[in-house]
Amino acid sequence: MVVKKEKKLSRFVVGKGKKLVLVSLAGLIWIQPVVSLEWFGGYTSTAQAAADQTLKSSEEMITSGAKLVKYQYKTTRSGKQVTVLADVIEVDLSNPYVQLNVMTGKGGQVTTRQSVEGMAKENGAVAAVNGDFFATTGMGVAMGGAVSQGTVVTTPAQLEGMYAFAVKTNGTPIIDRFAFGGTVIAEDGSTFPLTGINQESYKTEPAQAYSHVNNMFIYTSAWKSLERPTASATTPTEVLVQGGIIQQISIKAPIPSAVPADGYILRAHGMAADFIAAHMVVGQRVDASYQLSSLTTGEEINPADLQTMIGGHTLLVDQGKVSAFTRSTTGISGGSPVARTALGYSQDGKTAYIITAEKNSNSSGMTLKELQNFMTSIGVWKGLTLDGGGSTTMVTRPLAETTAGLTFTTSNGSAGQRAVVNGLGVFTTAPQGTLKGLVVSGTQSLLIGQTASYTLKGYDNYYNPMDTSGIQTTWKSDNGNVTWTGDSFKAVKAGTSQITAISGDAKTSMKVNVLGGSDLKSLTSGTTFASLESGTSVSVPVTAELKNGNKVDVPAESLKWEFTGMKASVADGVLTVQSVNKGAKVAYATPKYDGFSGTPIVLSASAEQSWENFENVTYPISFTGLPAETKGTATVAQGTGSHENSKVLKLDYDFTSGTGNRFAYAQINGTTGKGIPEGSTAMSIDVLGDSGLNWLRAEFEDADGKSVYVDLTRMVDFSEWKTFNMDLTAAGLKQPAKLKRLYLVNLEDGQDERSLTGSVSFDNVKFTAPSTEVDSSFPSVTVQMTVGQRSMSVDGKKQSLEVAPLLKGGTTYVPIKYVLDSFGGAASWDNVAKKITVTRGSVVLELTVGKTSFLLNGSPEKATVAPIIVGGRTLVPLRLVSEQLGIDVKWEKITKSITLKS
Repeated sequence: MVVKKEKKLSRFVVGKGKKLVLVSLAGLIWIQPVVSLEWFGGYTSTAQAAADQTLKSSEEMITSGAKLVKYQYKTTRSGKQVTVLADVIEVDLSNPYVQLNVMTGKGGQVTTRQSVEGMAKENGAVAAVNGDFFATTGMGVAMGGAVSQGTVVTTPAQLEGMYAFAVKTNGTPIIDRFAFGGTVIAEDGSTFPLTGINQESYKTEPAQAYSHVNNMFIYTSAWKSLERPTASATTPTEVLVQGGIIQQISIKAPIPSAVPADGYILRAHGMAADFIAAHMVVGQRVDASYQLSSLTTGEEINPADLQTMIGGHTLLVDQGKVSAFTRSTTGISGGSPVARTALGYSQDGKTAYIITAEKNSNSSGMTLKELQNFMTSIGVWKGLTLDGGGSTTMVTRPLAETTAGLTFTTSNGSAGQRAVVNGLGVFTTAPQGTLKGLVVSGTQSLLIGQTASYTLKGYDNYYNPMDTSGIQTTWKSDNGNVTWTGDSFKAVKAGTSQITAISGDAKTSMKVNVLGGSDLKSLTSGTTFASLESGTSVSVPVTAELKNGNKVDVPAESLKWEFTGMKASVADGVLTVQSVNKGAKVAYATPKYDGFSGTPIVLSASAEQSWENFENVTYPISFTGLPAETKGTATVAQGTGSHENSKVLKLDYDFTSGTGNRFAYAQINGTTGKGIPEGSTAMSIDVLGDSGLNWLRAEFEDADGKSVYVDLTRMVDFSEWKTFNMDLTAAGLKQPAKLKRLYLVNLEDGQDERSLTGSVSFDNVKFTAPSTEVDSSFPSVTVQMTVGQRSMSVDGKKQSLEVAPLLKGGTTYVPIKYVLDSFGGAASWDNVAKKITVTRGSVVLELTVGKTSFLLNGSPEKATVAPIIVGGRTLVPLRLVSEQLGIDVKWEKITKSITLKS
């Protein structure tokens, strides 16, 4: 059958009235040249397949006709049993309210890429997976053919063994190899073969011929790139067609513009270009016809009869059995356990299976042979593989939610989702139904003292989200771990509760876990140091790391605080020093949660610290300007005037070009910036002005990577050296922070009143911050101990010990209490966490029994040995503690004696 196609915009409705716009004949292909093919048998031994186990772990409806089923697949590798997590979307192809459709890049255009989640949200899909293979260094084009609602999106390339998945408009699934054939018809009746639509350059198989040599292609407005295509090794002749009429012919040169929405471009080379020169004239009509055909049966297929098609790679399952691979799997790591994506359908043709195998911290991925066995175990009759590895992504819409989100963590981990060229989406066309069920939505973990609100969401009889705002709801908890306050739940004590929402005869519940101190691994504040002065206020955000590795921000109401060396209070996450104890040079604020003690914040007297005088700068300083026409320099130069004997940072600027607000930046340490003293409360800087009346500012980057701007002066109305002092606490600068830039702003408003050229200089940048090297007048003493003896001498005076120093495995352990009693400092014991916290001056050391990892002023460190418990007493490695606390240690091997000095 030959199908005549009108070149026009085609639309179809998906989901809740959302539209996906596709241009007819939109599609393209990019293939890495294949030098040779290897054919592998894909059969797995019956014994191995029998040893594998497939266990269903859960299932949940996504929409009418589609559900998510989760599996555990157990197999043996290298003599060890492994478990792989697999996720399968089962789609009922006979259900009139669900459809499958290919999604392409951004805006439905090829040569673009987008994450699967992004495509799903853009097109209104309730579920989706990544689709066809593509070259990661290419233009962003799928390798196989694709059809969307009867419109050809991409045409299959001439490659061997590449299969595609399709669904007819009557719901019948197909997995087959397809070919494309077409004809371009000139007004004089002459014809020329059409090789493809929107294809990228590649080498055909098995001929290894260049795809665009002597051939003709069509490119539509769905081709985003201005190059049609790159690296084709051919010079094009191009013809612009609009409304079926030739508008422009460019011989042996591309048309330098994008394809218009109401037209297409014929792209030709060699004999095809000669055909155009001989048979086409501007103003004449030109037509095109094309069809798809099965390479196994020869049957011609009308694209209008297809609901969708998406390209894949090798066949995996046929007739319900493991199939031989239809092309080499070396390039897709067939023998390695990686993340995988696959498609298949059931023997009766009523169910489509959209399959992923996870590769993350919880799952080890699958080899292709394992994937074949898994597919046959869940009822796949015929199936093929889609792109895998880092591309494998599935998104699904949870019951009662409005959008689809990640079903599992991709193998990219923290890098998130890979941008891919296309995906297969699941769409619902169901009307609004009647309320079927309710779902409680909200956090499932709470901290003691924390309050949380929960919402009730509903879904209709088509399993689509439904508005429940008018439903009257009663809430309750099954125990006292959480209590209902009238508008939210409050966590009272550690443990698990079940909260229940009741509306009429309907009710639904959720398990909520209240975390206790025993669930915590560490508790640290974002502020490590602060100024020990009456009236000091500093933000103290606290983060808890759980034993499962997760980190949570601890609400202020969940914490209690312990203060030493001062009277203070914490309200709404802000620590305020009310008074300093007499003689105290150091104070500590320790966050506590359910008996778990966190890392103390060290407060000490503040002092002004020189940060940069530009005498010995070892990092780059550079100039940048906005807009781009802004010129200038930023250099370290010899000072002038009262600073003639020192070096300064000189910023020259030229705002004479460009429009709007203009900026001249002196970049500190490239784009990185330079860290300022932690706990800084003020900044001072010397500035040599030029009376240019411009605005002078400093830009910081805070602990969250956000820019914080501090004004030095709103108007440079002076020409001498002047010192400016800035209050950093008022700026809300979250620390640790960096100073990134010093700069001038020339505002557009009133620009004629300010200098457009000039120079300012900076010197003596200082910060007021708490000292991290506190002299607490600790005693200068000499202490002697001997391994095995329950006594010690302090400056020659003998004292008894409750427990003797111990030599174990070449390490000397001592009761830290006696060291601190002699040299100053304190120690506290957390019996829940089996943790000892040692404080001496500005040093806070946290050690945990049995663990070599420890915290030094909140920063993780590693030791070679861990604290131990002997006779009910905690002993710590002597050298580790003493060296961190600034105490000298001398060991006499013969006498097994220890001498400590400070």
